[in-house]
Amino acid sequence: MDHADVTAAAGRIAPYARRTPVLRAEIDGRPVVLKLEHLQRTGSFKFRGALNALLGGGRPTHVVTASGGNHGLAVATAAHLLGLAATVFVPEGAPEAKTRRIEAVGAKLVRLGSVYAETARAAATEADETGAFFLPAYDHPLVIAGQGTCAAEAVADAPEVDSLVVAVGGGGLAAGTVLGGGRPVVVVEPEDCRAMYDALAAGKPVDSAVGSVAASALGATRVGELPFTTVQEARALPVLVSDKEILAARDRLWDEFRLAVEPAAAVPFAAWLAGRVPGELACLIICGANSDWMPA
Repeated sequence: MDHADVTAAAGRIAPYARRTPVLRAEIDGRPVVLKLEHLQRTGSFKFRGALNALLGGGRPTHVVTASGGNHGLAVATAAHLLGLAATVFVPEGAPEAKTRRIEAVGAKLVRLGSVYAETARAAATEADETGAFFLPAYDHPLVIAGQGTCAAEAVADAPEVDSLVVAVGGGGLAAGTVLGGGRPVVVVEPEDCRAMYDALAAGKPVDSAVGSVAASALGATRVGELPFTTVQEARALPVLVSDKEILAARDRLWDEFRLAVEPAAAVPFAAWLAGRVPGELACLIICGANSDWMPA
């Protein structure tokens, strides 16, 4: 995979996906660029990868996937736009803010499993038994290429940025950002939801504990093989932040910019506020807005 795959993905998804804006700002005396991807259709970057996979993979008649919520909503919406049937498996504790939107666009919703890994196994079995196309949330080249279009847009619109900072769950956005951005990448995770951090430390994907306010979006038990290899080869910088830092960053995005985002989207900002992002001008990808919350 390389930047050419991202360029091809951008062409495929252009008729459907939004080109989300960048916001240049100064916070605490430091300049920063925010890529406002929470304004994407379905409320997250996941729409890019789901759409690219369905458009570039031969257009199946029925797609099955597993998701903590955002990928499922993206697949459901992309399938609806393309006239395909979709079944979305989610963990039993998936947030209502995400599941109600999945059903609203016409997908079949199946709640099964206490953790994402269990849900994903059930979805893969369903696809195998029915002959449907199983679309992974992150460990798929077309998904990764689609996610990379977000970083490619950010760099095109703000070429002066010297790093790209992303939250990590299964690693699809991180890998896509490596391919699409052409800048050093910082991969940020909650302290108690750190599958990429643990994988990079071990030198291979490993099972990792899941427990964070951002777990509904970043709660992968293990990063994908393809995302891991891409991130590892790029020597991306892994960073951890606490749940307290995440919630404070989320609230500050509201207080300063009136950006209402889910906790996962504030993870890069939390790392930047804490001084854990190197460089002079970082671009933070604000990745999703699918939660119900009130600012503190």
